[in-house]
Amino acid sequence: MTAMTKRQALRLQNELQQNSRQSKRHPMLSETDINNILVNGAQIALSKLKRAKTFDARLHYFAEIGVYLEVSLSRGAGISDASRDQLREIHREATHFHMQANKQANRVSD
Repeated sequence: MTAMTKRQALRLQNELQQNSRQSKRHPMLSETDINNILVNGAQIALSKLKRAKTFDARLHYFAEIGVYLEVSLSRGAGISDASRDQLREIHREATHFHMQANKQANRVSD
C-alpha cells in the first residue's frame, strides 16, 4: 500500500465530509416522525378552527382534521394506535365545536 500525500489525504477527507452531508440532507422519516406530524398538524388545525370567524373557514379546518384522521387509518404506514386515538379525540372535539358554532350562528341569524 502506498503512502498518501497530504493533498490526497485532504481530498479524501473532503469527499467523506461531502458524503456525510449529503446523507444527512435527505433523512428518512421515522415512524415517530409520522405520528408527530399527524397529531401536531391536527392540533394546529383545531386551534385554527376555534379561531375561525366564518363558516367556510371552520369547514376548511374541520376537513383538514378529517384528512389527518383518514391518513392515520392507513395500515402499514407506521401510525401508532395512540396517535390514532389522539386524532379521533381531536376530530370528536372539532365536530362538537363546529356544530356548536353553526347552532349559534343560526340562532343569531333567526
